[in-house]
Amino acid sequence: MNKELLRKLPKIDELLESELIMEILSSNMRIVVVDALREAIDIYRQYIIEDKIVNFELKEILDLSLLLIEKKGSNRLKRVVNASGVILHTNLGRAKISKEAAENAMKIAQNYSNLEFDIEMGNRGSRYSHVEELLRAVTGAEAALVVNNNAAAVLLALDTLTKGREAVVSRGQLVEIGGSFRIPDLMSYSGAILKEVGTTNKTHFYDYEQAINENTGVLLRVHTSNFKIIGFTEEVPLEDLVKLGSSKGIPVMEDIGSGTLIDFANYGLNYEPTIQNSIRKGADIVTFSGDKLLGGPQAGVIAGKKQYIDKMKNNPLTRALRIDKMTLAALEVTLKYYLEESEAVKHIPTLSMLLASKEEMRKKALKLGNILKAAASHFEFELEDNFSMVGGGSMPAERICTYVIKVTSSKFTANEIEKALRMNCIPIIIRITGDAAIIDVRTMNDDDFEIVTDAFKRLQDK
Repeated sequence: MNKELLRKLPKIDELLESELIMEILSSNMRIVVVDALREAIDIYRQYIIEDKIVNFELKEILDLSLLLIEKKGSNRLKRVVNASGVILHTNLGRAKISKEAAENAMKIAQNYSNLEFDIEMGNRGSRYSHVEELLRAVTGAEAALVVNNNAAAVLLALDTLTKGREAVVSRGQLVEIGGSFRIPDLMSYSGAILKEVGTTNKTHFYDYEQAINENTGVLLRVHTSNFKIIGFTEEVPLEDLVKLGSSKGIPVMEDIGSGTLIDFANYGLNYEPTIQNSIRKGADIVTFSGDKLLGGPQAGVIAGKKQYIDKMKNNPLTRALRIDKMTLAALEVTLKYYLEESEAVKHIPTLSMLLASKEEMRKKALKLGNILKAAASHFEFELEDNFSMVGGGSMPAERICTYVIKVTSSKFTANEIEKALRMNCIPIIIRITGDAAIIDVRTMNDDDFEIVTDAFKRLQDK
């Protein structure tokens, strides 16, 4: 029987001549189609050898081939629906940029641009000039420079300011950021010599004062944005560190990490240090991310005193860490919104999601819940009080009150629902609490509703 089934397997040429595959070839590369056909035949051959099937139809192989063609032809980096409620989800690409920022990036990508051309002078220009004026305006800094991420910003700043010299930093601020990258390791690669002061929970002014010597290159302050130490703690305020640095002729650098240009305390959330405040307090250099609370594309921004920024621009390392044209295009549009805070809150998705009210989320969850109830009767969809998270190593103690849709089923477990949604053609990422699947609408677009609804329709038909 196995031999008969094996002989029944079609040849590649036979499948290529079928009407269905000939139609598929008109919109797909031949190499992808042939590879999918070969894999489908191999899968059925293995089924036969392992006695997993007793018969098959040609249509079954063709159907499997179509699925494989779709999979092989799709991009590995793809859109997903974020229904997890984590706004800056590192694994899902962190900040969503605004529609206008994306359109500007596409326009620059599809055409030639004045990336490094001074149109007025008719000669070579600097790519950094396109956003420096905006950064000066929104931060209050004398000068600014943008590189490809905040780790690069810290690396470049330390390499320029203190290579071969000591960087004095509180022991309680030696953080580890995503992907096991640690501030001490980054400092080591920059050529800075780490000089730890204080203890994990307490660092005093005199700790910095006593650590300064003729080989001190910088006083470094790191905002612990991805964790909090509470209880018996003490740290030196930035303004006191600035006074000390000024009296000794030593620059003060602050790495804010998840930098923000608006005061979230004004909107009822926990206070998060603003970049403008650090500049006003006299920090010589401030580094921060473009794709976290700022809500722009991945970038690392260095803002501060012109004398130090100019040195960084001339550092050969800058070329290796430079920002690309598409990121610049998206960042410029994002920064323009910050010229008027209300425009930033309105247009930048990260801010809109962070600051949307609980009542807005109730209406949004109710709308999706009603659509799902009408489309997928094998599931129970219940509105529930819950909370969303900021994510991305930002504001770890912040829980944003919201409404979610709690999904249960007598036919499927929560884990089965989660996997089915995750394996959807457009993956849908949710979370599980207890025995229920949780859909958090705070991080969803309105056009995600149809994708989620279609996924539940397919799931209940299984």
